[in-house]
Amino acid sequence: VAKGGFEEGVESLSQSVIIAPSGQIIAQAITLEDELIAATIDLDFCETYKGTLFNFDYYRMPEHYGLVTERRGAVAPPAND
Repeated sequence: VAKGGFEEGVESLSQSVIIAPSGQIIAQAITLEDELIAATIDLDFCETYKGTLFNFDYYRMPEHYGLVTERRGAVAPPAND
């Protein structure tokens, strides 16, 4: 559901989209009101992209995740002396 319209005095544009792995917009909310968008998804169409462009298993580098997973909160950069 794309939330649009006025809520608590603030105007919202819904503009939610469903995008295919190819980048094509399949469905888009276009009104200023609450709107439901739906699309028929062909999961077989995704296989080409999963094996090439979006091959996350091939490009994952968990050995580099340490800076993200080991810290909590902001860390100041080293001082330039």
